[in-house]
Amino acid sequence: MTPRFATTPGLEIAYLEHGPPAGSPAILLHGFPDDVLAYAAVAPRLAASGMRVLVPWLRGYGPTRFRDAGTPRSGQQAALGADLLAFMDALGIGQALLGGYDWGGRAACIVAALWPERVRALVSVTGYNIQNIPAAVAPASAEQEMRYWYHWYFHTERGRAGLVANRREISRLLWRLWSPNWAFTEAEFARTAESFDNPDFVEVTIQSYRHRYANAPGDPAFAAIERKLEAAPPITVPSVILHGAADGVTPMPDPGREAAHFTGPMRRHVIPSVGHFLPREAPDAMADAMAEAAAMG
Repeated sequence: MTPRFATTPGLEIAYLEHGPPAGSPAILLHGFPDDVLAYAAVAPRLAASGMRVLVPWLRGYGPTRFRDAGTPRSGQQAALGADLLAFMDALGIGQALLGGYDWGGRAACIVAALWPERVRALVSVTGYNIQNIPAAVAPASAEQEMRYWYHWYFHTERGRAGLVANRREISRLLWRLWSPNWAFTEAEFARTAESFDNPDFVEVTIQSYRHRYANAPGDPAFAAIERKLEAAPPITVPSVILHGAADGVTPMPDPGREAAHFTGPMRRHVIPSVGHFLPREAPDAMADAMAEAAAMG
């Protein structure tokens, strides 16, 4: 499909569109390191049900571009949430069904938490994806710290150079580690890896992983949003939470602690044998969750 573009104050956001233009809007958001092809089997099914399905490339990915060379190449969580809101504004979408995972799930959770009137319902893979940056100094378990090796690597200049030189090798390794039961093909990976050639991919990625531990400054334009996120705002909109039982980077949280973040109607499903890249590995489960959330909203 040929990308379309939405002009926002900071970005030219490239996106794919499926389904009838008058359909109820649904926005699907990819994670790191991935792109819009994460939803190649999900979007057509939702479109066939009558939804207008929009799948944007995040900042730093694919054809999406910054409009001004002077804009900080930030990948911080507030930027991702603000981009999603601006994308909806640019397309005149007052309210949408949101679905996402990883970085995209974080953007969806932020908009659902801070601008609930804009969200019909939410599907979030791995649950409450808003980062608690003030608490990030506290160490996790040794096993979880091991899973986050790439975070620490990206905190070094060696890691930045490594991402420049080896972005495909690093991304392919993460796909294997995070979704150990998924037998993706090299052709499938190669099609998505083209999105990592975006000129801002490295800087956005490096800033994202450093900012989440307060080891890099954020873009001042998003400071007010970051302050609101420090309070861990609850998500009040109808929500469906999906967890891959074999997720190699984000193990399932305690259900009680997770539920405390969702104060509106919430349902939770664990998908057996599925890893981190759930929309690719279990597209029917993702599409079913979107339909379930739409019915709740």
